[in-house]
Parts: sequence; structure tokens; C-alpha cells
Amino acid sequence: MKLVIHSRHAALAEDFSQIVEEKIHSLERFSVLIERIEVEILHEANPRQGKHAHHIVITTHGAGPLMRAEAHSFNDLAAFDEAVKSIELQIRKIHEKSKSKNRDSVRFKTLS
Repeated sequence: MKLVIHSRHAALAEDFSQIVEEKIHSLERFSVLIERIEVEILHEANPRQGKHAHHIVITTHGAGPLMRAEAHSFNDLAAFDEAVKSIELQIRKIHEKSKSKNRDSVRFKTLS
């Protein structure tokens, strides 16, 4: 999986890219094929937008459907956490749809 990080008008923390990589690679536990994930960080310079100054957009590209999550927060890491939760829910839904619903366990078989 390829990870691309864009920042516009934002000074990122030194360890931000490392944190992003760890959280994004934790999404690989689902069996959804994702080729590329783009993380875009925007910073609003307007002081009245203090609580929503940081805007994160996560977009996935791959064999499955295109997924996108956005989040606003006072901090870039807090906004990223909210966006990752949203994208994780979308990936989880796709993973659950692809699971087999057959109930061939011993409990559901009839005895003859």
C-alpha cells in the first residue's frame, strides 16, 4: 500500500508522518484491496476557526470502491484520528459484505 501525504498551509509535527503510517497500516487487517491512500492536511489561518482550524481529508484508491473521509479539529492529530475512524468504518462495512454468510457449523446441521 502506497501512502501519500500532502500538506497545505500547515506545519506538521516531526513524528506526524510516522503516526500516520502506523495507523494506516493497521487498516491492513481487513481484506480490502487498497493500492494508495492520500492524506491531505489543510490549515485555516483564520483565528475565528480555532476549533476547526485543521482539516484532514483521507482518500483511498484501489480495486474496491473509492472511500473518502474528512474531519475538522483544533489539532492535526485529533482531526486525523477522527478521519481514520470514519475510513475504518467504511472499510469494515466492505469487509463485512464480502464475508461468507454460510452457516455450516455442527450446531445448525440437522441430524438424519
